[in-house]
Order: sequence, then structure tokens, then C-alpha cells
Amino acid sequence: MIMNNQTVISQFLLLGLPIPPEHQHLFYALFLAMYLTTVLGNLIIIILILLDSHLHTPMYFFLSNLSFSDLCFSSVTMPKLLQNMQSQVPSIPYAGCLTQMYFLIVFAAMESFLLVVMAYDRYVAICFPLHYTTIMNPKLCMCLMVLCWVLTMLYSMLHTLLLARLSFCKNSMIPHFFCDISALLKLACSDIHINELMIFTIGGLVTVVPFLLIIVSYVHIVCSILKVSSTRVIHKVFSTCGSHLSVVSLFYGTIIGLYIFPSTNNSTVKETAMAMMYTVVTPMLNPFIYSLRNRDIKEALIRVFCKKKISL
Repeated sequence: MIMNNQTVISQFLLLGLPIPPEHQHLFYALFLAMYLTTVLGNLIIIILILLDSHLHTPMYFFLSNLSFSDLCFSSVTMPKLLQNMQSQVPSIPYAGCLTQMYFLIVFAAMESFLLVVMAYDRYVAICFPLHYTTIMNPKLCMCLMVLCWVLTMLYSMLHTLLLARLSFCKNSMIPHFFCDISALLKLACSDIHINELMIFTIGGLVTVVPFLLIIVSYVHIVCSILKVSSTRVIHKVFSTCGSHLSVVSLFYGTIIGLYIFPSTNNSTVKETAMAMMYTVVTPMLNPFIYSLRNRDIKEALIRVFCKKKISL
């Protein structure tokens, strides 16, 4: 039923990535390998932290949640992308599109909140080492995680409900490989002023405030370690925080560039490439960043494998 150039949309077409047909199979194999690497890498981090008692600390509790979030974040987009690359009609149902957008926002916001919680954990560990176990007690850690999940779900529900009230034009083609909120708003025939206002205000707060809190945490950390004359202590602090800073740079660099300060001449290809960076590449690289730069993770891996060999 069509009225005033509006229609009841039953599905959207995801145009995906601008890949030439002759390279389709090559890129399919590449994305499949990237997804399997993401799943395997993050599962190894989660299992290691569960099995090794030496890793039962606040830092690794938050890291296991980050790995779970990365695993889910990638799983929201990659299976559908792989399915559509093998399909003649790369479609997604209307309800499926809203569901995908909901979980994308949940896990993107969760990543943002987890990174700031991890920065706070490092701040307490370095600036207040004698009070660390008292401050970062299990109750506080659990409360922080519950707060993160509740806030992300409420935030995502707000955007999903606001989008669900919109009417869409006959054009149902999304120039993306997932249901991106900004791409969906461009297809709407209804007034999107409230949606844009919520993205700018609440979305800005959810992204910028955690980023600023991370910066403040590291300013305090740097000021604290500069008072220490021991180069060994300074090296240990930077090796501990280096992994977290690498992940922060990867995640916030693409998010801020794409959504907070987008270029007016951003092409669809450029936007898709940047979205691929934070939805696919970052979750895949996180386990490598934490494992390669983290002695505790490497030692835990050795201990778990040694136990398995002994038991065999």
C-alpha cells in the first residue's frame, strides 16, 4: 500500500561492499577467515581467564567482558555479510534490520563503556596501588558491569524505538553491509529531527564522555609515574597500559572520524571502509593486542596447555 510516496517496508536491500564480481570469492574467503579469527581469538581469551586462577583479577574480568562484547559485535554483522555475498538478493527483513541495529548499538556502546572502566581500573592500580584490592573489590566490579549493560541496552532501545516510528520511502536500498542508523535515517520519509537530536546529544555523550574520561585517567597515570625515578617501574606501567591504549586508539579513532566529526565529502566507500574497521578489524585485532603485549596472558596460555598435557 503506497501513500504520498511512502510504503510499508517489509525488507531492506543491503548493497554491501563495492567488490567486483570476479573478486567476490576471494573477499568471501578473506572475510570468513577474519570472522573465524575473531571468534577463535576472543574465545581463547575468555576461556583462559575462566580456567586460570592467576587471571581472576578485576583487569582480566573486564577484559573477558570486552572479548565477549567483541565476539558478539562481530557476530551481529559478519554472518549476514557472508550470507549476502553468496545470495543473489542481499536482503534483510524490516524486523531483522531493526534487531541488527539494536545489537550493533548495544555492543558498540558496551565497548565504549568497557574501555573507560578498564582505564579506571588501571588508574586505581597505578595511582593507588596499596588500596587497589579494597577499591576494586568484586562487588564494585560486578556493579560496574551491570551498570554498563543496563545503560547500553537502554541507550540502544531509545534509538531503536525512535527509528521504529518512522515511515520509509519506496527506496529500500541501504548502501552498507549492515543496518547502520545513519543510512536508515536517509531512507526515511518522516521527520527525523528527534532522531538526529538524540544521536547528536546522547550519542555524543556516550562516545565523547568515555573518551574524555579515558584521557583524564591517563593524564593522572602519566603524572603519577613521572614522580617515580625507577625506569623499570615506568617500563612496567607502559607495557601494562600499552595494550589498552592501542585498543582505545583503534576504536575511538574510527568512531569519532565516522560519526562525531564526519567529513562533508565522505564517500560511501570511505564510510563503509571505516565501518569495517571498527565492526570487523578492531574485534579481530583486540585478542592479538592483549595476548602479544601481555605477559600474564602468554604465561596463562602455557600453564593451561601444560595442564592439558599432564592430564593426557
